[in-house]
Amino acid sequence: MTYTPSYSFKKPVFGPAMRVIAGISNASPVVITTTLVHQYINNLIVRIDIPTGFGMENLNGQFAPITILSPTTFSMPIDTTTFNPFVLPATFPPPHQDAQVVPIAETNERLRGAVQNKLPYPAT
Repeated sequence: MTYTPSYSFKKPVFGPAMRVIAGISNASPVVITTTLVHQYINNLIVRIDIPTGFGMENLNGQFAPITILSPTTFSMPIDTTTFNPFVLPATFPPPHQDAQVVPIAETNERLRGAVQNKLPYPAT
């Protein structure tokens, strides 16, 4: 007899979702603005993907934990003051790809807190 689970993962969805970048500051720390409410949390680790034509080439592929500033902005501990400015291209040649924020992990401290007993006394 074969075990068949009562659920199936036909379309697994990872959350939080990727977000399109609307703007990136030349600052330290860098501030990133998304086109939609990002619904991220502090210390989420994200990667920045910037295609050719958007500028800010030095930030492409970098990742770090974030600090939430507003529903559509967050900062990362990266100094972009000397990077080329981020620009939205006037036209997009096919195939079109947006600059993106991609969540990739959470800090270990957040995960450890989810499994450790936080009671001030041992459970009996």
